[in-house]
Amino acid sequence: MGELVDVVVVGGGAAGLMACLELPAGLRVLLLSKERAPRSASRWAQGGIAAVTRPEDSFASHIADTLKAGADLCDRAAVELLVRQAPACVERLLQLGMDFDRQDGGLSTTLEAAHSHRRVLHAQDRTGGALVDALEREVLRRPGLERRLDAVALQLWMEEGRCCGLQVLEQGRVHWIGARAVVLASGGGGHLFANTTNPAQASGDGVAMAWRAGAAIRDLEFVQFHPTALMLPGAPHFLISEAVRGEGARLVEPDGSSPVAQLAGGDLAPRDAVSRALVRRMRELRLSHVGLDLRPVGRARLEQQFPTILGRCRELGLEPLEGPIPVAPAAHYWMGGIRTDLAAATSLSGLYAVGEVASTGVHGANRLASNSLMECLVFARQLRQIELGAPPRTVSPQPRTEPDGANPAAVLTSPDPEELQRRIQQLRQRCWQVAGVERLAAPLADGLRRIRRERCAMEATPALQRVLASPPEVELSLNEAAQRWLSAAQELSQRLAVAELLLESALFRQESRGGHYRVDAPAAQPFWQRHSLQQRGRRISTEPIGAG
Repeated sequence: MGELVDVVVVGGGAAGLMACLELPAGLRVLLLSKERAPRSASRWAQGGIAAVTRPEDSFASHIADTLKAGADLCDRAAVELLVRQAPACVERLLQLGMDFDRQDGGLSTTLEAAHSHRRVLHAQDRTGGALVDALEREVLRRPGLERRLDAVALQLWMEEGRCCGLQVLEQGRVHWIGARAVVLASGGGGHLFANTTNPAQASGDGVAMAWRAGAAIRDLEFVQFHPTALMLPGAPHFLISEAVRGEGARLVEPDGSSPVAQLAGGDLAPRDAVSRALVRRMRELRLSHVGLDLRPVGRARLEQQFPTILGRCRELGLEPLEGPIPVAPAAHYWMGGIRTDLAAATSLSGLYAVGEVASTGVHGANRLASNSLMECLVFARQLRQIELGAPPRTVSPQPRTEPDGANPAAVLTSPDPEELQRRIQQLRQRCWQVAGVERLAAPLADGLRRIRRERCAMEATPALQRVLASPPEVELSLNEAAQRWLSAAQELSQRLAVAELLLESALFRQESRGGHYRVDAPAAQPFWQRHSLQQRGRRISTEPIGAG
């Protein structure tokens, strides 16, 4: 038989792992990760998981905080689902052995930006890593589940408007996997920007695949820029969790004054406001960074609560107990994504999306801190009611292997993989320059024209076309050079598609709201209180709140 499973889950972070746990029992599930070792943005998450667990807190308060942070663009039904399901998800994690911080015999909670109560649960400052570890232990015990690493999803398999599998590059071969449903849990696209807290695989490829297949994409202009990423030349932009500011850390300029003193909420104002304030002060003072002084938190609390941050700083030659550390804004989280409903279903039959790749309506124009890991868990639980379709009709009993002369390896031309990687880095710089913290119409329009031309040219590359046009009954065998080329070419092609969607939506929304700030339209406008909507072959448009 050609390969056929019940459900393919793409992505090995918190969303993908939780999806595997929550899918109905008895199914054959295939979990694909494009990394050689399990590594995801979830693992990097230092912040916590938001849930109402204290008697002085309430669902109403958590809902109100989320709606306020979302700048009037949240879908209330999605927010209510998240908030009301969150405590049950915490219980589920405790059953799975999640090691949350505790205090006085109960769960310890912290305060983060724009929360009105202490409701954020932590596992020191590596909550994401602890969560993924707990989920992974359980996932690997699930009967009927197979996990494959170093498997690159190339495109979705569509038959008569229904998603029924996908094309994959793995172990030197390009082949098709049939499925009764596909769940995209491939993460966000923060690595589209030169300055980002995200790992390299956060390139938006799930959004690109879904868009190419015809799915509705929503609100891609809303990117959350985290104000405090470590800024050392040559070092990754390691995130410094705002939980340290919740415990007393302070942003400082070289003379010791505060760059956020004018903001309501100061150091704990919403992330978008803090990021804009820092970018402006850095521009005025001609600085590449400002300082974050951790010393007000106190040595004992820092050592106990933030050992990962302290350890990472010390590895890089910084001593946070002696003076401020260098920080600046960086792309952190994408509020937009593939439009989904309350069942995590996309606009395409047979295709589901969970986690940062999805636009559930929870985050609106600006995510409330620590709602994202919980969103992964809550919407993965909705997959208990997944609707499975029939398997694809064109699954071949035995895939036919193409002879070498018909393989992409035989028609490989320039650019070589190194050149493709240089173009990826240039694209990242362009996205940061024109679609970063502050945006302006003319650079967005110029960037959009250039990126659209480059995407069309890349998609016309003969070797890439040859792979993507390969029918389901054909398997391509690639040598090592061809695999390297295809991986790089596909990554650039996907990144160009997502960058085009990003710039188009940022140019389209002529107002400022949440994570989207237009210098030439600095106020929010009532008539823009709608989602942006993009589908291949259609003009960008809007839809009302709650319509997804």
